[in-house]
Amino acid sequence: MPNFHHGILEMNLGFELKSAYHQEYIVATEVTLDTPPNGSTPDLVVYPAQPVDFTMEIPAKQTTPPFITIEIQSPSQSLDEMVDKANIYFAFGVKSCWIVQPRIKAILVFSRPDHYQFFHFDDVLKDPNFNITLNLTNIFS
Repeated sequence: MPNFHHGILEMNLGFELKSAYHQEYIVATEVTLDTPPNGSTPDLVVYPAQPVDFTMEIPAKQTTPPFITIEIQSPSQSLDEMVDKANIYFAFGVKSCWIVQPRIKAILVFSRPDHYQFFHFDDVLKDPNFNITLNLTNIFS
């Protein structure tokens, strides 16, 4: 279950991504993806920039995979559960999956299943699949 720290990190990540990359990407929270068996809802998703028509009806579940999914680990979740989610996202067509670990101020950036880079505390996160860099001090503050 998401807690106060989870909410802060979700806002910080969304703010940093939106501020730095608003011309290249759309960042959204709580978007349900049409993954098997019943869909899944990452904390954040990153799509290519495109015009958005808020007056248009859209399906409840997004059928187009985002470029990136971001999951923030809650205290009740294991790392195994988080990696299982990443594998579901990769099978759906996602190119990068980030797993945020609040307790140790770290982010695992998976560029494909079973292949990740570990960024911690004051590192500069670099997503190898996209031209995205983020200073972790801005995320974990």
